[in-house]
Amino acid sequence: MESLLLGDLYQNPHRLCFTGKIILFNCTATNDNQRSELVFCSLSFDREDNMFLKAADGAAVISGKRASHVDIVNCKCVINVQRRVTTPCVLVTKKSEKGDSFQYSLLTLSSSNRLEPCIEFKLPYQMRESVSILQGPTVLWSHAGNVFYTSLQAGEVRQIPIQLSHSVFGEFPLLKEPVFILGQSTNQTLGYFVDSGHVFDGSMILPHPYICITRCMLVLSAEKVDGDGMLKSTVVAATSSRQLVYFEDGMVKDACQLPFEQPEGIQVVNTGRSGCLFVISSDQGHVCAVWKETFQIASHWSGVSSVHVDDFLGCGTDQMLLVFKDQGATGQPLERFLLTDLCGISYSRCQDNETPQTSPPPPENYLLTLQALESRLQSGLSVLQELQREVRVKERVLQQSVRALTDVVSEREPALTQPEQEGLIALWDCDDDSKKKALDDKTQDMPAVSSKPQVDKLWHRIAEDRMVVGVILTTDSSVPVAGVSLSILTETGQSSTPAVIQTQSQVFWLPAPCSSSSSSSLSSSSSSSSASTFPEPAAKRSRQHNAGRPSDLNTCRLAVTAVTRLTPLLNSGCVKCCVMLHYVQRQDAFAPVSNPTPAVLHCGQVALDIRSDFQTQLLKNPELKTDEVKEDLLSLMAVLDCWVFHIDSPHHSLGDLDGWIQKRVGCKRIEVSPQYLLLNSSGPSALMLLNWHQITPFQGELSVHSSQLQMLQFLDSLLAYLPVSCSVQPVRGQDAAQIFSLALEKEVVSLRECVSLLLCEEEEEVEKRKSLGHEETPEPASVKGLQRCREVWQQDVERSRMRLSPLVDVGRYRRLTHSMSKVQLDGDLAALLQTQRTLLS
Repeated sequence: MESLLLGDLYQNPHRLCFTGKIILFNCTATNDNQRSELVFCSLSFDREDNMFLKAADGAAVISGKRASHVDIVNCKCVINVQRRVTTPCVLVTKKSEKGDSFQYSLLTLSSSNRLEPCIEFKLPYQMRESVSILQGPTVLWSHAGNVFYTSLQAGEVRQIPIQLSHSVFGEFPLLKEPVFILGQSTNQTLGYFVDSGHVFDGSMILPHPYICITRCMLVLSAEKVDGDGMLKSTVVAATSSRQLVYFEDGMVKDACQLPFEQPEGIQVVNTGRSGCLFVISSDQGHVCAVWKETFQIASHWSGVSSVHVDDFLGCGTDQMLLVFKDQGATGQPLERFLLTDLCGISYSRCQDNETPQTSPPPPENYLLTLQALESRLQSGLSVLQELQREVRVKERVLQQSVRALTDVVSEREPALTQPEQEGLIALWDCDDDSKKKALDDKTQDMPAVSSKPQVDKLWHRIAEDRMVVGVILTTDSSVPVAGVSLSILTETGQSSTPAVIQTQSQVFWLPAPCSSSSSSSLSSSSSSSSASTFPEPAAKRSRQHNAGRPSDLNTCRLAVTAVTRLTPLLNSGCVKCCVMLHYVQRQDAFAPVSNPTPAVLHCGQVALDIRSDFQTQLLKNPELKTDEVKEDLLSLMAVLDCWVFHIDSPHHSLGDLDGWIQKRVGCKRIEVSPQYLLLNSSGPSALMLLNWHQITPFQGELSVHSSQLQMLQFLDSLLAYLPVSCSVQPVRGQDAAQIFSLALEKEVVSLRECVSLLLCEEEEEVEKRKSLGHEETPEPASVKGLQRCREVWQQDVERSRMRLSPLVDVGRYRRLTHSMSKVQLDGDLAALLQTQRTLLS
């Protein structure tokens, strides 16, 4: 029975691809012709055998009546709006006994490989013209010059209210109303949204002359422009004039001549770094691939039964599968096919009687090699630039030395710049310099003393009903600062005792200051000799960094903010507030924290004037790169609530998620901190800060600074974009440093337990052998007793040698190293997350 059904299934089936697999559909009758069934079979590609193997199969009864004729109309994978997942759909028709009506059923294939009914409707005619299954799922078709549709939301068959002489169906990506219809009506191009019934100007998608000759189209991107209601779009359309045309906002930008007529479908193949391909197919069995970047034909084939695009190899990029005709002669599911991306991947079977061809490993190996070569090239370029800079400095010093010698011989006054200003020091130091160096060495040997953090700047901002006060501090990282917070004291003049305002503090780490600025300040303060007198030409060498100096690489900067409500401060028109910094400072970074030393530092005063302009520069122009914009960003991060989500896609790469965020309406990148994107819809309450940090091609972290409602709305649209298998989990309670420390602790504990387990089990085996071999000890004076004592002594020597270099079981060692590698991988991931996750750069 099963072989008979599969034999019928492999002959002229309907095919579609879903999550890297091929699904075959066909209608068959049972052996007794009592009922008709819709059978399906899911196939996955096996690289080693170079063939598609059966992964799952099943059947569903369509009609239980004798002699009922059941056919498949169309099948396609679309998004189920209610479940928010992509689902395989198949549309079947059943003719009534009298032949005066046709029953249509749209079935979906669930994740448990079961066919479930989705939409059922009856028509007094048979669908003969183009039938499309789009998002919803929505079924659209044309009949007698009219366009009809039905969907889960509609619940019935409906006719669009406008008369169109020629219609084309399409979908908008990332819009609330994705399904639309384009057509001609009284010498104008109209568009009709199926879900809402709104009519729009179709010339923004396709020009009027192209409507009547367009066979199929694919919308690559579309967005609505606020205010004027315009629609920006990029579209690719195949025409009956054997052309593939590229449109931008309804204007022709490029065209390519196709090698065949009557195109019926367009698909996109994303090959990764190699670019994208457009795959155009026709019902006559012709297929061609066109490069998106150059709009030139890459290759074409004939005798193709169907073409499918998906990640069949599971390597993170797309491949196209071309299934050739004359299938099912030997009962195999797919006998003649070609699996390729035209960029190095090529698997074929029984194509033109050739031996199957296999390709090298997937392209990610090449990508990793290219990335390594690029990093080496960049490193070599930086070294070359440093050497060139050194050569320029040496040439300048030589020129100045020659000029100085010439001036001395000519008895002229030398006019040279100070050596310290050139970034150089004397190789032979004078006596005073030697004394200073010795004094510096003695100072470095002394224990470090605590120094107060330096307040670089104090600012404040007003955001709705709250005030944000912030300070930027510079401190020495060798003297750790912990427990940093701000407090605000009001001085209204009404009482002698200042009032303490309740605040909420946050700390943001900032990049360290540039080393060039620090070295210039040191140079200006350490010059002791006159530039006009040189007792002898001093040999020069490049200045080296001294890590012991407080303003060099040990310097760290941080911003501390405090948020308070405006209500306690609005007692008068202008209020002065004192800002106090509270921190705990230790003498040594490795000192115990049991005896912290609290300290208070007065940072300055801020004056609050409610009549001033509260519009920040960040909201006016995020492209500015000033200190004021950076302060606006810090204030905004302090006011908005923050959520961090970990996104994991185990089966597919996440794709260009950062590009998807940038395409949203009103999204702008903050130039002062490029990793942050600002969404400014309308008013401060609708502000949103987004930071996407991709850890691996399959994992990443998304930080959302906004209100809770804005966050939920954004997550709703994000889930519609991400693959179905993605998981989005909130990160609570631990920051990157805590996660990293816990991972290191787990790694150390696991290593200790693994070593202890190996040695303990080995000692237990030795003790077990010792206990089994225990016998009565003979008399020491006898020959047998002496021999026994010698054996015991040799066993002790061998046991001591084994303890110094123990031997363990290979299988147990492999299991423990495998578990340790997993723990170390988690630690490496936590370390990568901590090093790459910064707030400002």
